[in-house]
Amino acid sequence: MFDKILIANRGEIACRIIKTARRMGIKTVAVYSDADRDAVHVAMADEAVHIGPAPAAQSYLVIEKIIDACRQTGAQAVHPGYGFLSEREAFPRALAEAGITFIGPNPGAIAAMGDKIESKKAAAAANVSTVPGFLGVIESPEQAVTIADEIGYPVMIKASAGGGGKGMRIAHSADEVAEGFARARSEASSSFGDDRVFVEKFITDPRHIEIQVIGDKHGNVIYLGERECSIQRRNQKVIEEAPSPLLDEATRRKMGEQAVALAKAVSYDSAGTVEFVAGQDKSFYFLEMNTRLQVEHPVTEMITGLDLVELMIRVAAGERLPLAQSDVKLNGWAVESRVYAEDPTRNFLPSIGRLTVYQPPEEGPEGDAIVRNDTGVEEGGEIAIHYDPMIAKLVTWAPTRLAAIESQARALDAFAIDGIRHNIPFLAALMAHPRWREGNLSTGFIAEEFPEGFTAPEPEGEIARRMAAAAAAIDHKLNQRKRGISGQMRDPSLLHFERDRVVLLAGRSYPVTVEARADAILVTEADGTALEVASEWRPGEPVWTGTIGGKVVAIQVRGLLNGVALQHAGAAAEARVFTRREAELAALMPVKEQAGSGKQVLCPMPGLVKSILVSEGAEVKSGEPLAVVEAMKMENVLRAERDATVSKIHAKEGDSLAVDAVILEFA
Repeated sequence: MFDKILIANRGEIACRIIKTARRMGIKTVAVYSDADRDAVHVAMADEAVHIGPAPAAQSYLVIEKIIDACRQTGAQAVHPGYGFLSEREAFPRALAEAGITFIGPNPGAIAAMGDKIESKKAAAAANVSTVPGFLGVIESPEQAVTIADEIGYPVMIKASAGGGGKGMRIAHSADEVAEGFARARSEASSSFGDDRVFVEKFITDPRHIEIQVIGDKHGNVIYLGERECSIQRRNQKVIEEAPSPLLDEATRRKMGEQAVALAKAVSYDSAGTVEFVAGQDKSFYFLEMNTRLQVEHPVTEMITGLDLVELMIRVAAGERLPLAQSDVKLNGWAVESRVYAEDPTRNFLPSIGRLTVYQPPEEGPEGDAIVRNDTGVEEGGEIAIHYDPMIAKLVTWAPTRLAAIESQARALDAFAIDGIRHNIPFLAALMAHPRWREGNLSTGFIAEEFPEGFTAPEPEGEIARRMAAAAAAIDHKLNQRKRGISGQMRDPSLLHFERDRVVLLAGRSYPVTVEARADAILVTEADGTALEVASEWRPGEPVWTGTIGGKVVAIQVRGLLNGVALQHAGAAAEARVFTRREAELAALMPVKEQAGSGKQVLCPMPGLVKSILVSEGAEVKSGEPLAVVEAMKMENVLRAERDATVSKIHAKEGDSLAVDAVILEFA
């Protein structure tokens, strides 16, 4: 076994690998760029080596710098994590020449399966069913359009070296193919240093299901069940679960055996994932193979009880797999939510800045469930523009799917982040969505269920009653503090106006009566419904946790002038608690509406201007592209929302812009 390994990565996956290595008694070496000098993974590792400037192309993607860091520290092996160099055939070859072990598959397997074009050819040769498409390299937009016309629309344009949704576009027409080809090629070049793309048929209403495999250097390969990854946005996975609610045991076995046969055909000898696109009828086609550890590997670990990072390290050291296929048992259900630094209310555009609050839910047992949070950030840390916007991976396990979803919903409600925009409200809303809870999934789920984007809904029904009760409890706690001020000439018990309150929540009025109990309060609604509310919440804490009517509840709380902003179960509302007379007067107060302009195109996130596609004086039509802004490795096309004439352009190619910076103006 190795004495010391280097992790050629950053963020949560570097921290994840360090945890396993530490448990195995292996020393670790972190590498870091200028942007990651104060990162969590740097502090966690036994040693850390600086490898260059913030851009990945000058640091994390430079093989020579990784090898030099190994030489400096005496690291005997390198774990690449995912992304960066993890699927570059040249990386393990260079490590081998330097006498360093690669904790991953052999270079031949990466060459055969890591390249999407070559992997499809290998799959076809192994009699694995594949999606119809053109497996050659496409040289021009015109060629891409010709091929797409022959295959039939819709088609998927995909980077050969891609991953993580980068360099991928769905096109429904020849015009979309031409534009998608340019965008996919540009993203592929900047993300992977390889601009090759190919085109294949896009299966309508598909599900994304993948099989986890693990092999050793003695010819043994097994599969560890499947993961359902159909909840995606812009081809980027958002929520994953294991097992899949679609599969039965027979289909699971067929997919698993096919994945193993494919892995054995290329002498696969590490952890890898064979991805399939599946129809609602349980038909499936080989999509690609990821020759690395997947982002979503924790859900497989939770239902199998195995540590995939440990298995990767052991097989890299030459050990045999410690279990056979018959030893693999799936237990319970696991759900993972990817917490991203992005604004769901602004079309999920990236957000950067400092984490002024970062308080994840407590990890470990929660009743019959288990909560796990894989992260690489801490309070006070900074989310930079240079890398993937992932903040954390929140995972919950429970004996059943619905129990795992309920646990995930509670954990999301208890996850407090401030300083940047993030997608936790969206994830919480997804957990409450009936279609998700039923398991009626497809890769088009988000586009179909949120066609206008996401806006946190106002609370209704049971959720509104909980939030109103919590608002009354918060108001009671604040009044308690006021009653504790010394020197007051008053009765220490509740006065009538303190008992009879009105909660104004999202424009609705909830008259309640508040009565003190030993360790709780009783909130009685106008219809006579009484809810006992208990919590140890203290003013200033970002999460109110307690019980409402016997149910464990977590609610996000942020202070407002004369009230609080609450978020719970994906819903959001401002709450103010008044006396009965104050509520009557508040209802008469006018609401000031903010006037909007619409004559400017603002940069929707901090980013780099890749191109300005119009000139001053140009007449543009609604939907016409105006500019391309790159942030966190994704290119975003800004389009005209109406017909207009461009009067002034404020930005130029290469400019780094802040959020809401003016790019251009209309007459």
